[in-house]
Amino acid sequence: MTTDKQHITSKRIDVPTDFQSVFSHFYSSKNNTEQTITKTLLPNFQIIMVFSFGAPIHFNTVNNTQINIEKCIVLGPIKQPFDYTLSSGTEMLVANFKDDAFYRLFSQVLVSDQLPINPDAILNQNCFTNLWQFIKNAETNYRVNLILDFCKPYLKDSETAFENFKNHKDNYTIFNPIKIIAQETNQSERTIQLNHKKYFGYTAKEKSRYERFIKVIELLQNQPSKINWFDIIETCGYYDQSQLIHDFKYFTNYSPNQYLKFQQDVCSTK
Repeated sequence: MTTDKQHITSKRIDVPTDFQSVFSHFYSSKNNTEQTITKTLLPNFQIIMVFSFGAPIHFNTVNNTQINIEKCIVLGPIKQPFDYTLSSGTEMLVANFKDDAFYRLFSQVLVSDQLPINPDAILNQNCFTNLWQFIKNAETNYRVNLILDFCKPYLKDSETAFENFKNHKDNYTIFNPIKIIAQETNQSERTIQLNHKKYFGYTAKEKSRYERFIKVIELLQNQPSKINWFDIIETCGYYDQSQLIHDFKYFTNYSPNQYLKFQQDVCSTK
């Protein structure tokens, strides 16, 4: 658990082994101050389900769309950053769907990271509203257990076409998985591209760009106080400094130097 200087308590909650193919983790954050606090949510290329307990959570997306979360919404895949605001006493619980898990649960994926959807509208039932009522007064870890139990009956097995992506999901920055899978399965690259978006909600090209940028962030976390940007550019496969700056602004809304200065105000839900 972490507590920053503004007195937001936050923690990552790991999931049991049986659910590690469904959720990467849960993330909770609570504003324990008397003030309203705004932070930036960084992209993670996952579809997320957000539960709000207390006053509504306000999201402000990159196209300045205002989203008020009173109970529960799904959003994603999160490909660009946006701000969220927690009022005093408000608590946020985020479920991060993994790989094709959202498709397995809802039989579809979201294709816009900026348009929130009420999960009840996808299932044509009020089950998530009822779930929110059931867990709103529970302790955080118990809430997570109840959500996991709730999801069990709805989960379907992964489709055969998805299995091809599992063997290549960690290699987006090394080679083009679309081309490799097309060759391995004797299918067209177009078919593999459509399947990729069907299960994940984004293209392999988008994911490759994101993975390259995440490598930069990981290197920065292990760098001494003096950053050698040219070494980072070469190590991560950027053409030049301008391309790196462009990706920083796209994925964080900051320049590289601004990110280093304000990174305590960003949140990755990781």
